[in-house]
Amino acid sequence: MKPRTSFGQKTLGRGYFTSKDIFDMERERIFRTGWLLVGHVSQLDVPGRFFVFDLDHESVIVLRDEDGAIRAFHNHCRHRGSRLCAAGEGNLGRSIRCPYHAWNYGLDGRLRSAPSMADVAGFDAADWPLHTVVVETWLGFVFISLAREPQPFAHVLANLTGRFAHRDTSVLRAVHREVYLVAANWKLVFHNFSECYHCPGVHPQLNRLTPFRNTENDLDEGAVLGGPMWMNNPEGSMTMGGERCAAPLPGISSEERGRVYYYTVFPSAFISFHPDYVLLHRAEALAIDCTRVTCEWYFHPDAIATPGFDPQPAIAFWDLTNRQDWTLCENTQRGVASLTWQPGPYSELESQLAAFDREYRRVMALDAASGD
Repeated sequence: MKPRTSFGQKTLGRGYFTSKDIFDMERERIFRTGWLLVGHVSQLDVPGRFFVFDLDHESVIVLRDEDGAIRAFHNHCRHRGSRLCAAGEGNLGRSIRCPYHAWNYGLDGRLRSAPSMADVAGFDAADWPLHTVVVETWLGFVFISLAREPQPFAHVLANLTGRFAHRDTSVLRAVHREVYLVAANWKLVFHNFSECYHCPGVHPQLNRLTPFRNTENDLDEGAVLGGPMWMNNPEGSMTMGGERCAAPLPGISSEERGRVYYYTVFPSAFISFHPDYVLLHRAEALAIDCTRVTCEWYFHPDAIATPGFDPQPAIAFWDLTNRQDWTLCENTQRGVASLTWQPGPYSELESQLAAFDREYRRVMALDAASGD
């Protein structure tokens, strides 16, 4: 599919990568209102299992309840506001107990008991459940929104909800997690992921497996952007040696087995569908010039159980590629901070960056010419 042209469009202006006012505006208009990819259902394999997602002063417990449903709650007690879960993940058992005054909540968020409150006039435990957070899942990936009344998930991420149903990624399991701190603005990290213009000179290993022009974009407008790159070896994968670490994932076609599908999910993730595994990058904007990227490698349980299974070639390949990319992002952050830098023109190989910027301006409600 021919991508929408980037002709005449320039990159975002300096302030979008350096201004605290713009960063604060992003918090309000994007991160506290939009849908954020925060994890995978495999982290919640049994009732009581949980993980915590933090954004500034907000902390969210994501858990599986006793009926098997995925729920999310603000991580504070309704009594005096104490944080309920200090650990980043674990197993709550059958309830959530406040460490301060032992108020006890069910996994459904209802207040079950509150010591010494029975004699308080008018107190009714039913009036004091945990504050809920809206949660959705798509193919096993968990999304939340901190907005009280967010836009419908199916509307905002329509390009996701109607696609890839034949890929049952909900059954996959992460075999490795790598966390990186990148000294660059989150948008530069998205920009870097969205083009392979830089690949021949920076990623010789990657460019050998998927030459930079072996690409087409089947999603080129909106909150989900990207498309496939086809590999020189249709029986291979993206690994240090170019061979697969496992059998092809169930349900994918012979054509899909020779391609890697790369998508950005605004504003928090990149999902890469390989023939034998799925790679997830979650990007969290910690500061104007600091982004935490959590990278996870997901394989099918049957592959993991196969004698001799070794995911290291895939892990090493993307760890190398990631580190090469973070150097580029950090160099760019230093460059755009210069008072003399001016936005440059996008090439046709950067049409996805131009599309990202259009979506960014739309969500931020900005005029197309603003910010230079």
